[in-house]
Amino acid sequence: MSDQYAVLAELAGGFIHEIKNHLSTLGLNLQLLAEDFQEAETHRERRAFTRVQKLQTECERLVQIANDFLRFARIKDLDRKPTDLGKVIEELLDFFAPTARAAGVEIKMFISADLPSVPLDRDLFKQALLNLMLNAEQAMPQGGELTIQAASAPDYEPAASDSSAAPTLARPRFISLSLIDTGKGMSAEVIAKIFKPFFSTRPGGSGLGLPTTRKIVEAHGGIIDVQSEPGHGTKFTIRLPASES
Repeated sequence: MSDQYAVLAELAGGFIHEIKNHLSTLGLNLQLLAEDFQEAETHRERRAFTRVQKLQTECERLVQIANDFLRFARIKDLDRKPTDLGKVIEELLDFFAPTARAAGVEIKMFISADLPSVPLDRDLFKQALLNLMLNAEQAMPQGGELTIQAASAPDYEPAASDSSAAPTLARPRFISLSLIDTGKGMSAEVIAKIFKPFFSTRPGGSGLGLPTTRKIVEAHGGIIDVQSEPGHGTKFTIRLPASES
């Protein structure tokens, strides 16, 4: 069954790529047409210019949806290497900080100093985190706080010589990463759908950001969970396996 899904994903990806080529041609011609009407003088010409602009907006939206779908469909072979998760988060925050400031979002970060490395495809995992950060920013249209926490999630196991002995701390085998916002939150009905492709509560949203994030997390051998309540914000938690060494 997984092979069938892989074939379908590849076919769908090729189909969307072909559509993108035609959209590029359409977009170019719309741009040329808009230039012809840019200095419109009559009411009819101004109305035509407005319609061309609307078509340009829709064309750009279709291209964005196509790009989002290609990213979603083509997540398969990862280039995973032992990575310092804290540094990955810091690099991404350097990129995201101007967007957060413009939206009135204050970012707080609490990263454990003793985090073990994590086998990551660095660029792909950054995309997953960026999707979550953008989702949080959109949930706080009046501004708010985004808290990022990362800590090891160690296993506890009894001493080998005595199964009844008090548990001893084993080497951390997992990393827990949480993103907590103070936004509008989500109902149970919405939570049940947020990871389904093309579901979105935001006008103009492609509905592929969170499904792509989950697919990336699961491709890393991890899981993602969400806790939310209307009016009380949202917490996304990612659990990832730590490196073996």
